[in-house]
Parts: sequence; structure tokens; C-alpha cells
Amino acid sequence: MTEVVGVVHVRPAEGKVDQVVAAFAACTEKTHQEEGCLAYALHQDPADPGHLVLVERWRSQADLDQHMTEPWVADLFAVAGTPGMLSAPPELSFVTPLGIGDPAKGSLGG
Repeated sequence: MTEVVGVVHVRPAEGKVDQVVAAFAACTEKTHQEEGCLAYALHQDPADPGHLVLVERWRSQADLDQHMTEPWVADLFAVAGTPGMLSAPPELSFVTPLGIGDPAKGSLGG
């Protein structure tokens, strides 16, 4: 099995950061209970509080696929998909470590 690491950039609309963070908080609590979830962490750019970054790590693609079918993910997407909630569509990237430097520090994977 190959781990999957995703990075999602989310830009809430002005005045909507707290609502978007709350939606992620509700999703995160349930997501952390999923067997295949290795990490699911929302970050905020201190220089730009309207820029949120989710870093997620899954045991396998199958685990991520299962996660995407969960009702708490649908609830998050419903909030994010509400007109006026985001200033731009989320940007999702799946990344693979290049293994540069110290193996324990040069990767988000285990």
C-alpha cells in the first residue's frame, strides 16, 4: 500500500473564515476516527488569515476514497459549496516526497 498525501488550499470569502473553519472542525473530529486517516490537519497562514491549508495523509487511496463517501465530508462540501462562502475554488494537490535529506524529516509520510 502506498500512502497518499493531499494538500488543499482553501480561501474563504471575506467574513466567512470562522464558518469555514467550523465546518472543517466538525469534519475533522469524525475524520480522525477513520481507520485509514494518518493525518488531517487544517492550518492558517498568519500573514493571510483568509488562506487555509489542509494537509491530509491517508494509509492508501482506498482509504481516501472511502473518506470521500462519508456524510461528514458531504457536510463540509455543502458549506464550502454555499454561494459566497469561498472567494475561489479549493486547490487540491496530491504530492509524493522526493526523499531529499534526512528520511525522517524529508517526508510527511511514515
